Amino acid sequence: MTSFLGNNTPLVDFDQKSLAIAAASIAFNPIFWNTVARQEYHNKVLTKLAGGNSRYACYGLAITIFSLGIFRDFLYERALRSQPTHPALQTPVATYIAYALLAAGNTLVISSMWALGITGTYLGDYFGILMDDMVTGFPFNVCSAPMYYGSTMSFLGTALLFGKPAGVLLTLEVLAVYLVALRFEDPFTGEIYAKRARVQAKGGLRKKEL
Repeated sequence: MTSFLGNNTPLVDFDQKSLAIAAASIAFNPIFWNTVARQEYHNKVLTKLAGGNSRYACYGLAITIFSLGIFRDFLYERALRSQPTHPALQTPVATYIAYALLAAGNTLVISSMWALGITGTYLGDYFGILMDDMVTGFPFNVCSAPMYYGSTMSFLGTALLFGKPAGVLLTLEVLAVYLVALRFEDPFTGEIYAKRARVQAKGGLRKKEL
Protein backbone atom coordinates (compact mmCIF):
# COMPACT_ATOMS: atom_id res chain seq x y z
CA MET A 1 0.00 0.00 0.00
CA THR A 2 1.40 3.41 -1.00
CA SER A 3 0.52 6.70 0.69
CA PHE A 4 0.50 9.86 -1.45
CA LEU A 5 1.00 13.54 -0.91
CA GLY A 6 -1.47 16.03 -2.37
CA ASN A 7 0.47 16.19 -5.66
CA ASN A 8 0.31 12.39 -6.07
CA THR A 9 3.97 12.01 -5.11
CA PRO A 10 4.58 8.74 -3.25
CA LEU A 11 5.34 9.37 0.44
CA VAL A 12 6.16 5.90 1.75
CA ASP A 13 5.78 2.31 0.68
CA PHE A 14 3.89 0.55 3.45
CA ASP A 15 3.31 -3.15 2.89
CA GLN A 16 0.50 -4.09 5.25
CA LYS A 17 0.32 -7.65 3.95
CA SER A 18 3.92 -8.58 4.77
CA LEU A 19 3.59 -6.92 8.17
CA ALA A 20 0.43 -8.89 8.95
CA ILE A 21 2.06 -12.15 7.84
CA ALA A 22 5.09 -11.50 10.06
CA ALA A 23 2.83 -10.68 13.02
CA ALA A 24 0.81 -13.86 12.45
CA SER A 25 3.98 -15.95 12.33
CA ILE A 26 5.22 -14.43 15.58
CA ALA A 27 1.95 -15.35 17.30
CA PHE A 28 1.68 -18.79 15.69
CA ASN A 29 5.00 -20.31 16.76
CA PRO A 30 4.53 -20.49 20.55
CA ILE A 31 0.89 -21.52 20.13
CA PHE A 32 2.04 -24.35 17.87
CA TRP A 33 4.80 -25.73 20.09
CA ASN A 34 2.75 -25.49 23.26
CA THR A 35 -0.24 -27.21 21.67
CA VAL A 36 1.83 -30.00 20.14
CA ALA A 37 3.92 -30.50 23.29
CA ARG A 38 0.87 -30.80 25.52
CA GLN A 39 -0.69 -33.30 23.14
CA GLU A 40 2.53 -35.26 23.39
CA TYR A 41 2.50 -35.13 27.18
CA HIS A 42 -1.10 -36.27 27.49
CA ASN A 43 -1.46 -38.59 24.48
CA LYS A 44 2.12 -39.38 23.29
CA VAL A 45 1.14 -38.44 19.75
CA LEU A 46 4.65 -37.73 18.45
CA THR A 47 6.19 -40.66 20.30
CA LYS A 48 3.69 -43.00 18.64
CA LEU A 49 4.53 -41.51 15.24
CA ALA A 50 8.23 -42.07 16.02
CA GLY A 51 7.65 -45.77 16.66
CA GLY A 52 7.61 -45.41 20.43
CA ASN A 53 10.96 -43.62 20.68
CA SER A 54 10.35 -40.45 22.68
CA ARG A 55 13.85 -39.10 22.05
CA TYR A 56 13.47 -39.32 18.28
CA ALA A 57 10.06 -37.68 18.62
CA CYS A 58 11.60 -34.82 20.59
CA TYR A 59 14.32 -34.40 17.96
CA GLY A 60 11.62 -34.23 15.29
CA LEU A 61 9.79 -31.49 17.18
CA ALA A 62 13.09 -29.68 17.72
CA ILE A 63 13.75 -29.60 13.97
CA THR A 64 10.22 -28.38 13.33
CA ILE A 65 10.39 -25.60 15.94
CA PHE A 66 13.83 -24.51 14.75
CA SER A 67 12.66 -24.42 11.12
CA LEU A 68 9.56 -22.43 12.01
CA GLY A 69 11.75 -19.98 13.91
CA ILE A 70 14.02 -19.48 10.90
CA PHE A 71 10.97 -18.95 8.67
CA ARG A 72 9.49 -16.47 11.18
CA ASP A 73 12.75 -14.51 11.23
CA PHE A 74 12.77 -14.47 7.42
CA LEU A 75 9.22 -13.10 7.32
CA TYR A 76 10.13 -10.50 9.94
CA GLU A 77 13.14 -9.21 8.03
CA ARG A 78 11.26 -9.21 4.73
CA ALA A 79 8.43 -7.23 6.33
CA LEU A 80 10.87 -4.67 7.72
CA ARG A 81 12.41 -4.02 4.33
CA SER A 82 9.04 -2.81 3.02
CA GLN A 83 8.29 -0.47 5.96
CA PRO A 84 9.20 3.22 6.29
CA THR A 85 12.27 4.21 8.28
CA HIS A 86 12.53 6.93 10.91
CA PRO A 87 15.48 9.33 11.28
CA ALA A 88 15.58 8.82 15.06
CA LEU A 89 16.37 5.14 14.48
CA GLN A 90 19.11 5.84 11.93
CA THR A 91 21.62 7.59 14.17
CA PRO A 92 25.05 6.19 15.15
CA VAL A 93 23.79 5.74 18.72
CA ALA A 94 20.83 3.68 17.52
CA THR A 95 23.21 1.55 15.45
CA TYR A 96 25.50 0.92 18.44
CA ILE A 97 22.49 -0.04 20.57
CA ALA A 98 21.28 -2.36 17.80
CA TYR A 99 24.57 -4.26 17.66
CA ALA A 100 24.73 -4.44 21.46
CA LEU A 101 21.21 -5.89 21.59
CA LEU A 102 22.00 -8.42 18.87
CA ALA A 103 25.21 -9.51 20.60
CA ALA A 104 23.59 -9.80 24.03
CA GLY A 105 20.45 -11.44 22.70
CA ASN A 106 22.30 -14.08 20.72
CA THR A 107 24.58 -14.73 23.69
CA LEU A 108 21.56 -15.45 25.90
CA VAL A 109 19.95 -17.70 23.31
CA ILE A 110 23.06 -19.70 22.38
CA SER A 111 24.32 -20.08 25.97
CA SER A 112 20.91 -21.27 27.17
CA MET A 113 20.75 -23.85 24.38
CA TRP A 114 24.25 -25.00 25.35
CA ALA A 115 23.25 -25.31 29.01
CA LEU A 116 19.99 -27.16 28.32
CA GLY A 117 20.98 -29.32 25.38
CA ILE A 118 18.61 -30.21 22.55
CA THR A 119 16.00 -32.01 24.61
CA GLY A 120 16.11 -29.45 27.40
CA THR A 121 15.68 -26.62 24.93
CA TYR A 122 12.97 -28.20 22.83
CA LEU A 123 10.44 -29.32 25.45
CA GLY A 124 11.94 -32.69 26.26
CA ASP A 125 10.15 -32.51 29.61
CA TYR A 126 6.86 -33.09 27.81
CA PHE A 127 8.31 -36.28 26.33
CA GLY A 128 9.36 -37.60 29.72
CA ILE A 129 13.00 -36.65 29.11
CA LEU A 130 13.70 -34.75 32.32
CA MET A 131 16.91 -33.09 33.40
CA ASP A 132 18.58 -34.32 36.57
CA ASP A 133 18.80 -30.88 38.15
CA MET A 134 17.58 -27.38 37.44
CA VAL A 135 20.08 -25.27 35.53
CA THR A 136 21.00 -22.30 37.70
CA GLY A 137 24.24 -21.09 36.06
CA PHE A 138 24.66 -18.62 33.22
CA PRO A 139 22.48 -17.45 31.56
CA PHE A 140 19.74 -18.58 33.95
CA ASN A 141 21.33 -16.58 36.76
CA VAL A 142 20.76 -13.47 34.60
CA CYS A 143 17.07 -14.02 33.80
CA SER A 144 14.58 -16.85 34.16
CA ALA A 145 13.83 -17.22 30.44
CA PRO A 146 17.03 -16.29 28.58
CA MET A 147 15.91 -17.78 25.28
CA TYR A 148 12.74 -15.70 25.20
CA TYR A 149 14.32 -12.48 26.41
CA GLY A 150 17.38 -13.01 24.23
CA SER A 151 15.18 -13.55 21.19
CA THR A 152 13.22 -10.39 22.00
CA MET A 153 16.46 -8.41 22.24
CA SER A 154 17.52 -9.75 18.84
CA PHE A 155 14.22 -8.69 17.29
CA LEU A 156 14.61 -5.19 18.72
CA GLY A 157 18.23 -5.00 17.62
CA THR A 158 17.22 -5.91 14.07
CA ALA A 159 14.46 -3.27 14.10
CA LEU A 160 16.94 -0.59 15.18
CA LEU A 161 19.54 -1.75 12.67
CA PHE A 162 16.99 -1.36 9.87
CA GLY A 163 15.69 1.88 11.39
CA LYS A 164 12.09 0.63 11.25
CA PRO A 165 9.43 1.71 13.78
CA ALA A 166 7.28 -1.19 12.57
CA GLY A 167 9.99 -3.55 13.81
CA VAL A 168 9.77 -2.01 17.28
CA LEU A 169 6.01 -2.66 17.27
CA LEU A 170 6.56 -6.26 16.16
CA THR A 171 9.13 -6.63 18.93
CA LEU A 172 6.49 -5.59 21.46
CA GLU A 173 4.31 -8.35 20.05
CA VAL A 174 7.18 -10.83 20.43
CA LEU A 175 7.60 -9.86 24.08
CA ALA A 176 3.86 -10.03 24.76
CA VAL A 177 3.55 -13.45 23.11
CA TYR A 178 6.49 -14.84 25.07
CA LEU A 179 5.19 -13.47 28.38
CA VAL A 180 1.81 -15.12 27.74
CA ALA A 181 3.56 -18.38 26.77
CA LEU A 182 5.54 -18.33 30.02
CA ARG A 183 2.31 -18.05 32.04
CA PHE A 184 1.30 -21.41 30.55
CA GLU A 185 4.69 -23.10 30.26
CA ASP A 186 6.25 -22.39 33.65
CA PRO A 187 3.44 -23.83 35.82
CA PHE A 188 3.03 -26.84 33.52
CA THR A 189 6.75 -27.63 33.46
CA GLY A 190 6.94 -27.07 37.21
CA GLU A 191 4.18 -29.60 37.74
CA ILE A 192 6.00 -32.17 35.58
CA TYR A 193 9.04 -31.99 37.86
CA ALA A 194 6.90 -31.82 41.00
CA LYS A 195 5.17 -35.00 39.87
CA ARG A 196 8.54 -36.72 39.44
CA ALA A 197 9.56 -35.57 42.92
CA ARG A 198 6.37 -37.01 44.39
CA VAL A 199 6.93 -40.33 42.64
CA GLN A 200 10.53 -40.46 43.83
CA ALA A 201 9.45 -39.61 47.38
CA LYS A 202 6.90 -42.41 47.36
CA GLY A 203 9.53 -44.79 46.05
CA GLY A 204 11.87 -43.77 48.86
CA LEU A 205 9.16 -44.31 51.48
CA ARG A 206 8.41 -47.77 50.15
CA LYS A 207 12.07 -48.73 50.32
CA LYS A 208 12.22 -47.59 53.94
CA GLU A 209 9.10 -49.62 54.75
CA LEU A 210 10.76 -52.72 53.31
